[in-house]
Amino acid sequence: MDERDLIYDWNAGEGTFDWSRAHVDLNDETLRDGLQSPSVRDPSLEVKQRLLHLMAELGIVAADIGLPGAGPRVVEQVRALAREIRDHRLPIFPNCAARTVLADIEPIVRVADELGVKIEAATFIGSSPIRQYAEDWTLDRILKSSEEAVTYAVRHGLPVMYVTEDTTRAKPETLKALYGAAIDCGATRICLADTVGHATPDGVKALVRFVKSEIVKDKRVAVDWHGHRDRGMGLVNCLAAIEAGVDRVHATALGVGERVGNAEMDLLIVNLKLLGAHRRELSKLPEYCRLVADAVGVPIPVNYPVMGADAFRTGTGVHAAAIIKAKKKGHAWLADRVYSSVPAEELGLAQKIEISPVSGLSNVKYWLETHGYDAEDEAACRVLFEAAKRTDRVLSDEECHRLLKQAVWR
Repeated sequence: MDERDLIYDWNAGEGTFDWSRAHVDLNDETLRDGLQSPSVRDPSLEVKQRLLHLMAELGIVAADIGLPGAGPRVVEQVRALAREIRDHRLPIFPNCAARTVLADIEPIVRVADELGVKIEAATFIGSSPIRQYAEDWTLDRILKSSEEAVTYAVRHGLPVMYVTEDTTRAKPETLKALYGAAIDCGATRICLADTVGHATPDGVKALVRFVKSEIVKDKRVAVDWHGHRDRGMGLVNCLAAIEAGVDRVHATALGVGERVGNAEMDLLIVNLKLLGAHRRELSKLPEYCRLVADAVGVPIPVNYPVMGADAFRTGTGVHAAAIIKAKKKGHAWLADRVYSSVPAEELGLAQKIEISPVSGLSNVKYWLETHGYDAEDEAACRVLFEAAKRTDRVLSDEECHRLLKQAVWR
């Protein structure tokens, strides 16, 4: 049977967005916003350099490499990371975050000039009424600060991405004034930021469409989306922003970042790949995720999609039986998808069948066969099956080997 006939895809039905025609760039915020998480540790420079190479292999085309205004140590790291991109000719366009103050932008100018590398200045300032009230800011003050910062950066040869923090809670007239001023001063990219994870997918689409039709219009200005996941909608909001027509979306490895984090870059890439909008292979994605998890000290939860230990693992009898039947048909494609929407093989991984209290004999026989035992040995099957029904969890491989060994010596 044709593989295309085995899955009816409602995601590609009439009236749905044509992802195969979508084109969006990815900007990795792991090395800046990701490290603002209160629970992470700052990785070594060597880890950060390796991460840049993995980004390039995964098709991530831009990366925030730090906020130099935070101090000399960050400036040195930004210099080293920009040099890594230059010396290894990595296809990554670096950017650096900066408040709309000249003291934050000056070190970006200095590093870019020293290395001969184009570094985009991501100048940011709060835009929502609640932020203005808390800071005692007026719109005139924000406009003046923005105009001075963007003008300074452009005059010194930096491409500018102008970012309004808390865009998803800002007034339309405020956004018109701020983005309009930044564009007039030379910003070539603007970024819409869901700084506190407030937006719903419908809100994202409404905002993006407003900005594109009322502000950008026919100007040659790119639009970015930067979202957080305080309400658990970081990833879906990225997809909504792409549907609405943004040029680039921001995310971090495993979603690490301020408070509960940002949209998850790894899951974004997987979804874009499955939807047909990302054409690079995913084999380096496990290394990308594990490198970050180990380096920042945030373990990957067992039930984390795709990269969690349980993602391609089952101890359930019905699930295991279907996978085993698919394997017996000699159809690896089928076995990898009959109980999984994400094919493990794309990531260099494999489906794993284990033995648990909800397992059937098919689990036991499969485990025996794949671990060098006779799957038709009734005594061995009985030992493991009965042990599984007595326990309250999945039996480890070590436990299964030990149970079989003990049975032999009885």
